[in-house]
Amino acid sequence: MIKFVGGFDKVLDLPNTQFAEYAFIGRSNVGKSSLINAIVAVPIARTSNTPGRTQTLNLFNIDDRVMIVDLPGYGYARVSRTNAMRWLARLEEYLTTRRQLRRLFILIDSRIGPRDADLDLMDFCDIRAIPYQIVYTKKDKRIREQEQTVLSHENHGAMIPEILETSAEKKTGLDSIRKTLGIK
Repeated sequence: MIKFVGGFDKVLDLPNTQFAEYAFIGRSNVGKSSLINAIVAVPIARTSNTPGRTQTLNLFNIDDRVMIVDLPGYGYARVSRTNAMRWLARLEEYLTTRRQLRRLFILIDSRIGPRDADLDLMDFCDIRAIPYQIVYTKKDKRIREQEQTVLSHENHGAMIPEILETSAEKKTGLDSIRKTLGIK
């Protein structure tokens, strides 16, 4: 059974549970909510064509065994600088204090590749030993002809070596994430 626990503005407001948490984050419009919906095969996360719609820490309870956390995106969402700084502080607090967090999935649009904000988040996690895994999204879409930064776990101490490639639309590449979450 999948249950929406709530959207939380503050880390202190998050419920204190014994369930392992797996958080999903990425630039605005990377397809984060669509990927979460594809993983659990139920439309639980709100999707939108407008970047920046996820503005709270959204928790989903999966079978009273695991929590999925849909984190606000970063990048080009149209929000004030004040709100952007508040979101950044909340993200840092969540990542550094949430003892239930088992893995952060950093989503990167495969058509664009990693941007500075993605690399900054990876460095933040490396310095603080926060385990994360790179998930390329939208692998079914046409890739722009440009040189992309190649990511490797050799340069990132907290990065899970396996880089995943997914398509929420085509439902491909989801099994590894499901296995990590312990869901079918």
